[in-house]
Amino acid sequence: MALADALLAEFDHEMKITRTMLERVPLENGPWKPHTKSRGIGALASHVANLPGLGAQIASLPELDIAAPGNGANARPEFNTTEMLLAAFDENVVLARTAIAKLDDSAYMAPWSFKRGKQVIASGPRGSMLRSMLMNHLIHHRGQLSVYLRLNDVPLPPVYGPTADS
Repeated sequence: MALADALLAEFDHEMKITRTMLERVPLENGPWKPHTKSRGIGALASHVANLPGLGAQIASLPELDIAAPGNGANARPEFNTTEMLLAAFDENVVLARTAIAKLDDSAYMAPWSFKRGKQVIASGPRGSMLRSMLMNHLIHHRGQLSVYLRLNDVPLPPVYGPTADS
């Protein structure tokens, strides 16, 4: 089995779960946050919706410099409606899945770096960066989002099994 096939099976599973979580975000309450140092629920949901796009960049570029024009925080929009949020997520999932599917096994060993100008934030083999910067990062923020939803009395969808709401 090709490495891309193994990763894409997990990717598809995680994206399906993530979409069910995003469908429930109360964007009308977008500024709400559990703590002053936390992101608002709308900003967090937008981050989760935009994250799969990072997978496309990891798969197709030798590095990503977020200090370069067009690559910073302003390049990742926030969404005000569920329809916009889900449309962006779906588009980013397609972009990432397509880019990952094109990789041959040797491409997973190619070096990849995440930078802010001259500062290297993370670097390693592309396959490792897809696991950590895309998959683990997305799962981490989806977990945060589940806490935000619970604190807003939004029923949680099943993730890796039933929740108290299912």
